[in-house]
Amino acid sequence: MRVGAFLLSAQFPGQSHAQALERTVAATVAAERAGLDAVWLAEHHFVPYGVCPNAATLAALLLGRTRRIQLGTAVSVLSTTHPVALGEQAALLHLTSGGRFTLGVGRGGPWIDLTVFGGGVAAFEQGFAERLDLLLRWLRGSRVRADGPQFSFPEVAVVPRAVEPARLSGVELADWLGLQQEPALRFPRQRSDQPLDVAAESVAPWGPERRPGEPSGTAAGPPVVVACTSPASVRLAAERGLPMLLGMHSGDEDKQQMLAAYRTAWREGGRGEEQLARVEREHVAAGVAQVADRSPAARATLLRAMPGWFEYGLGAHRTVDGRERKMRDPYAYTELLCDLHAVGTPRQCADRLLATAERTGIRRFALLAEGSGDREATLHNIARLGAEVLPQLS
Repeated sequence: MRVGAFLLSAQFPGQSHAQALERTVAATVAAERAGLDAVWLAEHHFVPYGVCPNAATLAALLLGRTRRIQLGTAVSVLSTTHPVALGEQAALLHLTSGGRFTLGVGRGGPWIDLTVFGGGVAAFEQGFAERLDLLLRWLRGSRVRADGPQFSFPEVAVVPRAVEPARLSGVELADWLGLQQEPALRFPRQRSDQPLDVAAESVAPWGPERRPGEPSGTAAGPPVVVACTSPASVRLAAERGLPMLLGMHSGDEDKQQMLAAYRTAWREGGRGEEQLARVEREHVAAGVAQVADRSPAARATLLRAMPGWFEYGLGAHRTVDGRERKMRDPYAYTELLCDLHAVGTPRQCADRLLATAERTGIRRFALLAEGSGDREATLHNIARLGAEVLPQLS
């Protein structure tokens, strides 16, 4: 099992933006020290629910502050980001970190962000598939063009390339550069690309297999996961051969239903069972972790802090077109999260994670560790998660 921390850079009432971000930096260093597998970073705009506006940028900083731990985005919002710009960022982080970066992408919500960044409602309601496909072509190819309703541009070279081709002798430099070939000029020690369809079949789209805690390497490009909250997004992920990131609100039964839908869509697409088994090992479940000596104390910590943060943070969202939106009751939602996830003694936290793994087959977790809202309490929580919970999962 691979357990990571999920950090939203949450601004709890009374805190500054700098304090929220500094807590994320300190928590990431603590997570590496504690032996966690990964840190997952969220991004939001214009709301104190999370004050990191670009998860990939923050990941770049944290990759420089750490040496072993994986950094992932949960998620980079494609509805407000140009896929090529995000693909360039992902390739840069993948290549310079030795393969420690995972790109999680999602559709986001119907927020005012869509107006500010120019995508509009269409980017949210109809545009996610086109954006995801363009991003994947960029991460897997050497030259890319676009001719769709949202993006249209002539063929350009992918620089830097996330998927590096092998060095072969006797290959045209012009072919490597994507230029018209000149048979009379040969440069024997240059790189050669496979056709894109061949490369896509031979390279796992989620990244190479690895043991927990080991860098994934750079040859196959950064792993990509898709946040799935609806049947449409589940089908989209399955059709593209990508693992899912499932949200905190999902209980084990919900996860089982989404996994069943994923398998159905996968098989309808004619993909093989062996590849399905490999991809299913890469699904990620988001959750909450709060470790204490007694279960009531762990719940009390979250119930003191999280409802105010939910009301303060989520209540600040503005919809793009004035559509009505209903907010969950903050206290009831916090209680639900305590019931669903790893909140309690170390043994109870381990049992909760093991039960989810047994019922669903999911082996990767991204656990919200900053629910107390306090910097030192967050670092202590991460330390206990590593020292007292992880050993019970092996």
